[in-house]
Amino acid sequence: MKKSRPHFPRIKPIAYAGPSATTALAFRHYNPDELVDGKKMSAHLRFSIAYWHSFRGTGADPFGPGTIQRPWEKGTDPVSIALTRLDAAFEFCQKIRAPFWAFHDRDIAPEGRSLAESNRNLDRIVAHAKDLQRATGVKLLWGTANLFSNPRYMCGAATNPDAHVFAYAAAQVKKALDVTKQLGGENYVFWGGREGYETLLNTNLKREQAHLAAFLHLAVDYAKSIGFKGQFLIEPKPKEPTKHQYDFDVASGIAFLRTHGLEKHFKFNIETNHATLAGHTFNHEIEVAAAQGMLGSIDANSGDLLLGWDTDQFNTDVKELTLAMVSILRAGGLGTGGFNFDAKLRRPSIDPEDLFHAHIGGMDAYALAFKLARKILADGKFESFVSDRYASYDSGYGRAIAKRRTNFRELNKLVLGKLGEPKPRSGKQEYLENLLNTYLHG
Repeated sequence: MKKSRPHFPRIKPIAYAGPSATTALAFRHYNPDELVDGKKMSAHLRFSIAYWHSFRGTGADPFGPGTIQRPWEKGTDPVSIALTRLDAAFEFCQKIRAPFWAFHDRDIAPEGRSLAESNRNLDRIVAHAKDLQRATGVKLLWGTANLFSNPRYMCGAATNPDAHVFAYAAAQVKKALDVTKQLGGENYVFWGGREGYETLLNTNLKREQAHLAAFLHLAVDYAKSIGFKGQFLIEPKPKEPTKHQYDFDVASGIAFLRTHGLEKHFKFNIETNHATLAGHTFNHEIEVAAAQGMLGSIDANSGDLLLGWDTDQFNTDVKELTLAMVSILRAGGLGTGGFNFDAKLRRPSIDPEDLFHAHIGGMDAYALAFKLARKILADGKFESFVSDRYASYDSGYGRAIAKRRTNFRELNKLVLGKLGEPKPRSGKQEYLENLLNTYLHG
C-alpha cells in the first residue's frame, strides 16, 4: 500500500503527560498504555472515532453552509476524494490513539446513480480501509447503513408505506453487513433515523411497527447466513427528524424487541444526547439497559439543555460521566461495545487542530470518570448504603415477597398483627450528593 503524505503534519501522536500537563495537545487522564486489572486502559475504554462527524461534518446548520476547513477535500472525482479522506481519518485515529472507528456506508463511499454503482464505490473504499486497518492496527467498532439521508427514505426505510423502498433498504443493509464483516466489525448498529411518523392521519402505526420487526428478523437471518458474529445494536432516539420515532428510548426499545421476539439478538447503543431528548438522564438509560442484560455500547456526546435538538457536543461533564461509568462498570462493562465519539465540532471551530482538542477533552473526561468510578465502587460506600436500604427484602417476609412466595392474605395478616404501621426511613439524598462530591472534588 502506497503511503500517503501526512494530513496533520504539525501534530505528533498525542502523549499522556499527566494532570499537571502544560501543553494543550496532551492527555491529562487518558493513558492508553496504563495497566488496569491486567488490561490496558485503551482496552477498557475502547474509544472510537465517528467518521460521519469527524470526517464528513462541515459545520453546516439550517441557517448556513459549511465552515470547517479540511485541506484534503480537493479534486473532482468523489471516489478519489473518499480514498484520500480515509487516509486522513486513519492518520487521525493513530495520532489521537483511538483503537476503533465507526461509519455509515454513505459516509465513506459516495452514493452512485444506482445501487450497483454505490456498491462498487463502497467496495473500492472498503478495500482501502482494510489495508489501512492492517497497517495501523485500528479496528472497526461497528458499521451501519444510512437509511435516512436520501429522499427515497423521506417516509422511513423499514417502516416506509412503499414495499419497494423496504426492499431497497434491505439490499443496502445486506451490503453494509457484508462490508462490516469483511472489515472485522465487532458490532452492527440500527439507528431508525426516519422510522417514525409526522402525522397519524396518513399512518398505520401497527403495520409500520410490524414491518420494522420483519426487517430486523431478516437482518438477523442474513447475518447468520454469512457467519457474521458481531453484536446487533439498537440506538434509541426520541425525536428529530420525525415527530415521533418508534425507537423512543431504551424502555420502549426493550418492549418492541420482546413483543416481536427479537430480544435475544439485540442490545442497545446508548447516546447521551438522545437520552436527554427523551427526558431521561444518561445514567438512567444505561441502568434500564443493564437491568435487562442489554447494555451494548455508548455514543459518547452530550446535548445543550437549553436547546431541544441533537447538538452532538463533546461531553466533558465529569459528574455525568462518572455516574454513567459507575453503572457501566457495575454491569460488567460494554463487552464488544465501546465509547464512540458521535460528536462534532462547533461551527466556528474550523481548524484541523480543533479536531484533536475536541477528542482530547472527551477522552480525558471519560478516563477521569473511569478512574473515579473505580474508586467509588472499590470503596463501596454507595453500594453498602443501597444494599442496606433494601435489606428488608433479603430475609423473612421480605424475601418471600421478592421470590413471589407469599400472597395478599398473608401480608394482610402480618400488617394487622405484629408489623403494624411502617416506620419511614430517610433516603439521605443530600448526604449521598455530598459524598459524591468528595470523589469529584477531592
